Amino acid sequence: MNNVETKALTVLQQNKVAIFVVAFNAESHIESTLKRVPKWVVNELEEIFIIDDKSTDKTVEVINNIKWPFKKTPLNIFCTPNNQGYGGNQKIGYAYAISKKFDIVVLLHGDGQYSPESIPKILAQYTEGYDAVYGSRFMPKSSALKGGMPFYKWLGNIILTSVQNKLLNSKMSEMHSGFRSYRVSSLSGVPFQFNMKDFTFDADIIVQFHIAKYKIKEVSIPTYYGDEICYVNGLSYAWGCIKTFVKYRLMQYEIFYDPKFDIKINRPHPYDSKAVYSSLYPYILNFDFDKKNRILNIGYGESIIATQALGEQYDITYIDQYRTCNSNTVLQVNLNKPWKKQKELRNFDTVFALDVIEHINNPEACIKEIFNAMNTGGKLYASTGNIGFFTIRIMLLFGSFNYSRRGILDLTHTRLMTINSFKRLLNYGGFEVEKVVGFGPPLDNLKNYNILLKFLKKILSYFAHKYPSLFAFHFLLICTKKDDFQDIVNITINTLSAKK
Repeated sequence: MNNVETKALTVLQQNKVAIFVVAFNAESHIESTLKRVPKWVVNELEEIFIIDDKSTDKTVEVINNIKWPFKKTPLNIFCTPNNQGYGGNQKIGYAYAISKKFDIVVLLHGDGQYSPESIPKILAQYTEGYDAVYGSRFMPKSSALKGGMPFYKWLGNIILTSVQNKLLNSKMSEMHSGFRSYRVSSLSGVPFQFNMKDFTFDADIIVQFHIAKYKIKEVSIPTYYGDEICYVNGLSYAWGCIKTFVKYRLMQYEIFYDPKFDIKINRPHPYDSKAVYSSLYPYILNFDFDKKNRILNIGYGESIIATQALGEQYDITYIDQYRTCNSNTVLQVNLNKPWKKQKELRNFDTVFALDVIEHINNPEACIKEIFNAMNTGGKLYASTGNIGFFTIRIMLLFGSFNYSRRGILDLTHTRLMTINSFKRLLNYGGFEVEKVVGFGPPLDNLKNYNILLKFLKKILSYFAHKYPSLFAFHFLLICTKKDDFQDIVNITINTLSAKK
């Protein structure tokens, strides 16, 4: 055995490895493909399983007639009830691998397009701790042409892979190889069940592994083109791949949401940081409050960014549904229920409700609780995202309305507000809105923040201040608590100016 084979054998002996064969109308190649898997590899496998995707030829019959000589390693064939597509077939296979608690699964095409002889080369890489190992026909690029790949496919592959690498900020040599293997524990960490059922599945899972920060290794494999039938529509496939990668980029900007790319990595706290609204916090910190003021900050979480500097100068009480630290000034309060039992929540002069009210099940009831917690004449600073932001209006014009993980269309928002609807909510709650302050989108929080985006941020910030209803991504309402209506009634009827 050479060094590669020795490493592969180590992986086989230390892990439960299975080969998963996707098959569709592969009657002419399926038996020879299985026979090309090195015998010493087969002897160490947990299982070889084939999923036939409702073939219209004799693929299943051919497999059933194979005289399988390996007693230790079972060869199992499963048939889908109806055609699932290339991606749908993979979904079933990976779900099966997870249920069987395999450690590594190797994907093989039943038509023999990818060399089964290269499986040891694939497996050997798992000694280095990779999460996935792909076979690449473009290491170097010229090898694919020498192996018989048509020039138009070779050129298209290079161009498409280059575009995808740019969008993903990666350096893969080929993103369109179907010769792949995965660590099953890593597969369990991504929602591959949401991926496309067609050939775009392969693009989806690359993006998912990138988001999850899983390590993908490529190894050189030979290119082979025989008489197998290609079921891929090149233009449709290319368009699907580009759409997948563009969707991923849009999700980074919180413009678009797709659950298959919502992969939570190390998010222990239920709130994402509100630091994205960077312009709001300096604005708040510039206020000069009376040193005697009692201040209440609703929604402690990570929104403490806005008031932590104030805490050194003022008496601030924080309340939130999640208690993130032990402190007498931090109270755990269910914001969706009445606060009456909380005696500490009374007689506040200033209240901050920054990006909180839109998360409450009943915003009207929450506003009433805030009203009761304040002294008459006290100031309320309430902020939220602007559903009237011009980009959302444009999206609606084209029939698009996509929630996101953060921002205006945050998935956790129970109420979406325009400036007028938020003002109306506060007016009905007993507050007089004195000022509206609009803020532009938080472009400085983007990964690729540059001079152009800095200039754009200044332009959008200007328009957000000037015309907040249309251009404010995020806005702040500064309000004053009016006299309670019942107090006015009582004072009025108890004050008798003259008796006739």
